[in-house]
Amino acid sequence: MKKQIILFLFFSFSVIGYSQILKKKIPDNLVVLTFDDATASQYSVVAPLLKQYGFGATFFVCEFPTHFKDSSKYMNWRQIKELDRMGFEVANHTHTHANVSKLSKEQFIAQLKYIEDKCDSLHVEKPSNFAYPGYGLSPSVIETLLETDYKFARAGGSRAYDPLNDSPLLLPSWATNSENKDQIMQAFKEAQNRKIVILTIHGVPDVEHEWVNTPPELFKEYLQYLTNNHFTVISLRELENYIDVKVAKKWIAPDFSKKLSN
Repeated sequence: MKKQIILFLFFSFSVIGYSQILKKKIPDNLVVLTFDDATASQYSVVAPLLKQYGFGATFFVCEFPTHFKDSSKYMNWRQIKELDRMGFEVANHTHTHANVSKLSKEQFIAQLKYIEDKCDSLHVEKPSNFAYPGYGLSPSVIETLLETDYKFARAGGSRAYDPLNDSPLLLPSWATNSENKDQIMQAFKEAQNRKIVILTIHGVPDVEHEWVNTPPELFKEYLQYLTNNHFTVISLRELENYIDVKVAKKWIAPDFSKKLSN
């Protein structure tokens, strides 16, 4: 009898906890656009197109070594501030695009704080979301993100995000490139039944890393498809309209057994 009561209470608390994760129903056709590495084309090509289509997005910024000051390849902080002024989310991708799984806790915090301090100095909203450079993951990194109160952290995995089963600190996503149009178009179809499609996009184009290059014509094709098919396209920050992050972090343990890199 005692065992049955314990099981009942556990089941009841689980149901209550899961029901509280969602602030409101996740609509079908919900897509999150995220952009990595602060490539120059994100300012010159991506941002104007997103404004034209009325889409939200998150830009995960870093000072990509060793060419950060080369404005033909990477944004400067004046341009990053302009993204914030335009209403886009500026989020944390570490100072130097570091593999955080190989850093000490102190080194990781320093990497995070550099971007936070740069944003503060420019009156850009403090970053509350994070993307793992190179999908470098470890339990200690998760612990640090919890301690520093980050909300969402994006990884890879080429699958949809299920807010009742995936930890907010291990968000799966698809990475775009010039060769995987069919995969991305198929991915959009998975934004159904409570699942959310998150894209990882680098340069449009990416002049330094051709393996993550997304041609502008292909990017425009994606935006037009999302418009024609009545998708809602938002930033990670806007996911908080649907998901109670504190409850989700409490009830969903990070699961490293799931695919989290592309």
